[in-house]
Amino acid sequence: MKLSDLQDYKLGNRMVHYESRDAILYALAVGAKSLETDLVYERDLRVLPAYACALGLWVVEAAGELGVYDRKYSLHASQTLEIIRPLPISGNFETSGKITGVWDKGKAALLDIEVECEYFRASYRIFLPGLGGWGGERGSAIEPVDEESGDSWSGNYVTSPEQASLYRLTGDLHPIHIDPVVAKANSFERPILHGLCTLGIVARMIAEAVGMHPSKLTKLDARLSSPVLPGDVIEVKANRTRTGGSGSMGLTFEASVGRTFVLKSGRATFA
Repeated sequence: MKLSDLQDYKLGNRMVHYESRDAILYALAVGAKSLETDLVYERDLRVLPAYACALGLWVVEAAGELGVYDRKYSLHASQTLEIIRPLPISGNFETSGKITGVWDKGKAALLDIEVECEYFRASYRIFLPGLGGWGGERGSAIEPVDEESGDSWSGNYVTSPEQASLYRLTGDLHPIHIDPVVAKANSFERPILHGLCTLGIVARMIAEAVGMHPSKLTKLDARLSSPVLPGDVIEVKANRTRTGGSGSMGLTFEASVGRTFVLKSGRATFA
């Protein structure tokens, strides 16, 4: 099987199961505090919507297990999420996955891998260095970011040295986040933070920009432009947009470490 053969490849169905303690672990891994009892206490629990990205990650693993590329040398390039129904406190439901795009970028390739179920639809764009150049389609350009309204917000989050070690317990066991040898083989000085952890941290933070609870997130989209190292300070900037219907709030956002952007072209909707 060649990389180009993966277009529209069906990855099958899988039951996803989690308990309230798993949702709480995710919330803690993306920076929720003990005083945020509705994120970390079973009695009041509201599940963070971005947890869906962790629940659906099996499709990325399934694509890697096809043997067409070495997953150890793949990188997460961007993420989209649409919430259809709020995630329950605990869940046991069927998800389905398929590869929706295979793009030739010359020296590299991109895969778009989608998972969906009754609660959410998510798409993972995976960067495969050194695997382009077969003459395939390059893919469409990035959609323009929504117009900003002028209302801005900023904040920062100090990641802990153990952040990646904790987040991997939510299900993303890629060795680049824990194994120094694999990290160096991918040209990183040490294990990097999961892109979905960075995105989860930021998605939780930016709810403050629109004065809404982070559980009200309904849409999320961002490019994972550069990795965060555990211990880095993530600086976040967000702007209200004019999108969204009655009762919904739109945002554009970006995140950086120093002068390096780690999230670009971010868009989110809360309702």
